[in-house]
Amino acid sequence: MKITWLGQSSVQIITDNQLTILIDPFIKDNPLVKTTVAELDPDYILVTHAHYDHVGDTIELAKQSDATVISITDLANYFKSEGLTVEALNFGGQLMLPFGSVKLVPAWHTAALAIDGDPRTLGVAAGFELHIDGKVLYHAGDTALFSDMKLVNHMEPVDLAFLPIGDTFTMGLEDAAIAAEFVQAKKVVPIHYNTFAKIEQDPVEFVQLLNDGVGIIPEIDVPFEF
Repeated sequence: MKITWLGQSSVQIITDNQLTILIDPFIKDNPLVKTTVAELDPDYILVTHAHYDHVGDTIELAKQSDATVISITDLANYFKSEGLTVEALNFGGQLMLPFGSVKLVPAWHTAALAIDGDPRTLGVAAGFELHIDGKVLYHAGDTALFSDMKLVNHMEPVDLAFLPIGDTFTMGLEDAAIAAEFVQAKKVVPIHYNTFAKIEQDPVEFVQLLNDGVGIIPEIDVPFEF
């Protein structure tokens, strides 16, 4: 598979059979990303929770590409009301798809979105466990450190984990390093940092807290093979 980090928590995955999965597509308002919405053509969009920097450009992208949007039920209902094709999940629920599967797992965070100026709570924050091309990926979304992260790998080892490190609104470096220990992923990519002043962090410092060879620091907009 080919993976591209698009800044903040946005991750694009192109599977071996050329299906495109986009997670938390915060593109237009992200000052660090060069990829444009017009360049993206997802088959599936996964949204971890109802915050503007995770919902991002989901509606425009889904209409542009006829993508199916996958999220927690309350947020999926909102997307459906906007005319999108959706698949709703709740915690522990798994969806079988042409590329493999998506399972909704807990996160520890808030979730509200301003709609016509009115803040609305749309479910709660979540993460995703994905089975793609014979590998297990874990996208934690926005979250604090919590002990149930140890359960992510209870069935199969996690090959790649995306963990937020920005602090202030999510885990910081030290807690994210503990989360990496809990998840026991073979490789870990730090996300959700340096987009704004309040979440400035040094990813190298984070990687140094991990076991040797575990951390990957991808360049924004640059794909890597996994």
